[in-house]
Amino acid sequence: MTPTRPAAPADAPAIAAIYAHHVRHGTATFDTEAPSPEFWTEKIATLAARNWPFLVAEDAGEVVGYAYATQFRDRPAYARTCENSIYIRPGMIGRGIGTVLIAALLDAAAASGFKEMIAVAGGGEPASVALHTKAGFRHAGRMERVGEKFGRLLDTVYMQRGLTDPA
Repeated sequence: MTPTRPAAPADAPAIAAIYAHHVRHGTATFDTEAPSPEFWTEKIATLAARNWPFLVAEDAGEVVGYAYATQFRDRPAYARTCENSIYIRPGMIGRGIGTVLIAALLDAAAASGFKEMIAVAGGGEPASVALHTKAGFRHAGRMERVGEKFGRLLDTVYMQRGLTDPA
């Protein structure tokens, strides 16, 4: 089993590299330029200050994936609802790392006080939808043709799961 732990500032370069790959090659994120390691250092600190989870998964001491949860929208009425982000290092996808990360993130988000978690699968990525379905998320909506990347118009799929009562 791949262990998870809270992200630390020293993890920022590995996190940046993982995300940069997905920005350059995938549609799960609609970013078209990857942020710097300094961006990730700041994000790790910001989430820690808010008591929101930012986890990394390790294999042989190397960061092979990460997941975090932030408030879904910045308005006060959304304070109990979070959105997750989860990315796995290329070459490590399909090894169960996502399953381990999302399970740990669900527990950590609940411990942080969130009651609902939203997943937004950019491009309707089948692997993301499958991972979230396996973790108990249900389909909550689809926005069609809202993003454009690599010359393709892309949908976003919204999924949702309760943290205290998954049903």
